Amino acid sequence: MDATQLVKGVLDLAVLAVVAREDGYGYDVVRRLRAAGLEDVGDASVYGTLRRLYSAGALTSYVVPSDEGPHRKYYGINAQGRDALANQGKTWAAFSQTMAGLLDEAGVKA
Repeated sequence: MDATQLVKGVLDLAVLAVVAREDGYGYDVVRRLRAAGLEDVGDASVYGTLRRLYSAGALTSYVVPSDEGPHRKYYGINAQGRDALANQGKTWAAFSQTMAGLLDEAGVKA
């Protein structure tokens, strides 16, 4: 199974979870996702997801000046984003539980 397709399906949820823990700028979010085990996540996919979630009203943003390069645009989660995270998290938990049951019945060990 191609893990990149799985990541695309849950990237909103993963980005919301990372930003809910701590505000971050684009590459910081990419780095944290990779450190969490999503090594196949693409930079452009994460940047696009951050912009889309911001446009949808799930994230806030602010700019932090940098002495060592360009200013960084940080993203933070807001109430709408926390609601989306909770709802998508419940959906993911139910889906993963269903898949674990199906795999267990088929004799596949994770």
